[in-house]
Amino acid sequence: MKAMVLTQYGPQAQFELRDVATPQPAAGQVLVRVAATSVNTVDTMIGAMGKDLPLSPDLPAILGMDFAGTIEAVGDAVDGFKPGDEVYGCAGGLADLAGSQAEYIAADARLVAHKPASLSLRQAAAIPLVGITALEGLERANVHAGQRVLIHGGSGGVGHVAVQLAVQRGAEVYATGGNDEALAAIKAMGATPINYQTQGVAEYVEQYTDGAGFDVVYDTVGNTNLLKSFEATALNGQVVTTTTLLNLDLSTAHLRGLSLHVVFMLIPMLHNHQREVHQRILRDIARLTDEGHYKPLLDSSTFSVREVAQAHQHLVSGKAMGKIVLEGF
Repeated sequence: MKAMVLTQYGPQAQFELRDVATPQPAAGQVLVRVAATSVNTVDTMIGAMGKDLPLSPDLPAILGMDFAGTIEAVGDAVDGFKPGDEVYGCAGGLADLAGSQAEYIAADARLVAHKPASLSLRQAAAIPLVGITALEGLERANVHAGQRVLIHGGSGGVGHVAVQLAVQRGAEVYATGGNDEALAAIKAMGATPINYQTQGVAEYVEQYTDGAGFDVVYDTVGNTNLLKSFEATALNGQVVTTTTLLNLDLSTAHLRGLSLHVVFMLIPMLHNHQREVHQRILRDIARLTDEGHYKPLLDSSTFSVREVAQAHQHLVSGKAMGKIVLEGF
């Protein structure tokens, strides 16, 4: 099969198009013909940081965590799937798990679910990593009707899912964006847009919560933005974050009595721990999507799998909105 193989780590990660052996499904696995895959921030981190990131694979490696495609074969001890089924999942591209930037992927069936019937394979490929991350965070914080919820980075990969699913749960949702396109997308998803370029935290907390703060803040931006999340959260409120790989002063969180939920959705893949939870979340997202509560936001760019290096550069540039999807060779 054809695959894009990462051959060198670094700021300009090097990929080569190669012919490699087609995997065969082991017990508990399904073999999926990949129709589309997507690029996530963790992919660019692996490419740039290499073995400085503990989850990076040995070279040469096939990256790509998300995929959507059609099942070609089913291994022993697999129930609920058959050849011809259209599925989606997040099942490789790190550690010793080969990824989806190839014509086929042999995936643990517990990390796979039937794709939403209302979406194309291209659309479905955009969902798994960010969808699982978003819904896990909302579940951890028990987001529910009547709450004020702030999502930092509401038009991004995780953010756009969290916005729509928090709206579906009945919360009063607010989300930050930094340009007119992002703010328009946030509003279209049913949330109140906040321009972080023109409004400071104290200002929008006063405007939208009378100074009390938000019940839940979901920070998909990370780094020092987490300090803004602490500032924006109500006393005894909850903060969800996807990026805490830094040293940070937690004094504000302590003085406000905040609960901090760190979502690292790669744990099931890395440690073979509760993988069935990811399948359950993917099934839930498929149902919510087919019921009209969620629609993936895709970046306007078009890349083939062999253009993965350019896709990484586009994501790192900060110019992408929603998810970057790769199709075909």
